[in-house]
Amino acid sequence: MTTPLLPTLHHLPATLPLEGAIRIELQEGTPIFRASSNVQNRIQTLLSQQQDAQLTPEEEQELDSYEEIDDYLSFLNRVVRNLVQNQTYQ
Repeated sequence: MTTPLLPTLHHLPATLPLEGAIRIELQEGTPIFRASSNVQNRIQTLLSQQQDAQLTPEEEQELDSYEEIDDYLSFLNRVVRNLVQNQTYQ
């Protein structure tokens, strides 16, 4: 089995707190990485603003960066789940 390459993050949003940005939850004994509630609230604020009015270029970039981080965490969670599943079947 080939291990997929970890995607590269190009930058983090300036508003992303360096501490407390990600929380780890256990689901059926498997660690799952998620954005903290503060980060999720900021994303929701930006999405609401986007629906009500046009975001500034800086806000658009911030939202894009959060989407990139979400993709990264989703990939990481898939890799962790696959590793756990492979250990179960061996």
